[in-house]
Amino acid sequence: MDSQIATGINNISNNNAVSQTNMTKTLGKDDFMKLLLAQLKNQDPLKPLDGTDFAAQLAQFSSLEQLSNMNTELKNMGLNQMTMNYAQSVNLIGKDVVTNSGNSITANGSAADLNYKLAKDAQSVTISIFSKDGKLVKTWDETAQKAGMNKATWDCSGVDKGDYTYQVIAKDTQGQTVSVDTMTTGLVTAVHFRNNQILVTVNGKEVPLSNIIEVKQPEIPIDKIIDVKPVDIPLSTIVDAINLKKL
Repeated sequence: MDSQIATGINNISNNNAVSQTNMTKTLGKDDFMKLLLAQLKNQDPLKPLDGTDFAAQLAQFSSLEQLSNMNTELKNMGLNQMTMNYAQSVNLIGKDVVTNSGNSITANGSAADLNYKLAKDAQSVTISIFSKDGKLVKTWDETAQKAGMNKATWDCSGVDKGDYTYQVIAKDTQGQTVSVDTMTTGLVTAVHFRNNQILVTVNGKEVPLSNIIEVKQPEIPIDKIIDVKPVDIPLSTIVDAINLKKL
């Protein structure tokens, strides 16, 4: 763990060194002022700098300083918002979520919800559950359903706890196949901060935080769920990790 932290700090330091090198290739407000003073110092006494031109350059300098200050404020706001998002996302661990893609589902209790979206009204809907190795576990038919978001409940009380996949086949009144978008339903077991992006692990797969469309408490207490333990990460730890990027 210590070696991983050290490696992460070294990577941040290297990135900062590169950023500082790149910054020296651009002119800042201090460089602009030095050029303006050099221009005044070396002007031709017989042809002094025109007052109008000088006023225009001062106005440009003032605008440059304001833009620089605004950029700094925006960066600070972005870092503060990122810190809040990181802290809030940790609370997702141990929660049941639904993401807008995938077709996996976790059986942890007596029932599990399957979420999917129909492109148009369906007269018949057939749902099949498969184990990790692709074996059919159960199949059943639902009644006619409307276009849009739909939910079905799987009685998983008689199966082993774990991850499964499901398939939804829908047909309209003419017997034509209706397009179906399935969604992943499962337990969040980890949260990752990578490349300024928050990723959560659901059913063993990482998905962006922005893909989550529903969050709810698990059906059974978190301390009863295998391989998932409550976490207590101080906010100060997350803030310190973010502040490393300012160095």
